[in-house]
Amino acid sequence: MSGFKIDGCSALITGASAGIGREFARQLAGRAGSLVLVARRGERLEQLRDELIKRDPNLHVHIRATDLSRDDQRDELCDWLAREKIHVDFLINNAGLGDLGPFAAADPDRIDQMLRVNIIALTALTRELLPAMIGRKQGAILNVSSSAGFLPIAGFAVYAATKAYVTSFSEAIRAELYGTGVKVSTLCPGPVHTEFGDVANRPGRQPERGPEVVYVSVERVVRDAIAGIEGNRALVIPGFMMKLGMLFVRLTPMSILRLASRISETISRSGKTFPSVIQDNGREKGHR
Repeated sequence: MSGFKIDGCSALITGASAGIGREFARQLAGRAGSLVLVARRGERLEQLRDELIKRDPNLHVHIRATDLSRDDQRDELCDWLAREKIHVDFLINNAGLGDLGPFAAADPDRIDQMLRVNIIALTALTRELLPAMIGRKQGAILNVSSSAGFLPIAGFAVYAATKAYVTSFSEAIRAELYGTGVKVSTLCPGPVHTEFGDVANRPGRQPERGPEVVYVSVERVVRDAIAGIEGNRALVIPGFMMKLGMLFVRLTPMSILRLASRISETISRSGKTFPSVIQDNGREKGHR
């Protein structure tokens, strides 16, 4: 199947105020006909809108300050799209939330918010916008997952599990949508220099960083993702080292992965540095 045609599309980007989401807006600005930028921080969205319109005065940019962890605000976003008759044909589910630290010590409210943003909001927005895409026989959904979703990660248990859901969900609906004209791709970045890791880290815990060789620039991540949806690729893992690493992970028996996870967590508890190379995929601050 051929991929999705970006030029002239109407794209909705969640988590658009920083990180990968902001870069999606910047790279699509020269090609999309209109953009709907969604994030919690309205001031940042206004700044981004002004920047994009300054570069291209003909670009239609809509902004919506929305906390996707709240059902009422998500519903209001969907109602607004219907009232304004904004037909989204490219949905980028980028918003996400992380939490780094032992699960037993996690803030229950933080866990709930993470599940709502990473799973419920992504699923609900996809369900809301997908039928119209099918009816028009044209559209695309890009779900931003993470390389963390390929295996359980001690100290990042809930986040990694939510990303496993995103990857599995995306693969399933991609199969369901075969032949409908709607494309689905999953972006699984590894470490990216953005605000995400700092915000996911709990107070008093030393930030963990992977070796620089595995980091990929946010610009490269978005370029690869756009090329992936245009090429109708099911899975996009930016960066050669991460591709190689994730191939190794997927071929390694679970018993060995469990052992590696236990060793990593033991060293982490001892206060030494044993950085994970798959936990810092950048998003909007707080919401990815």
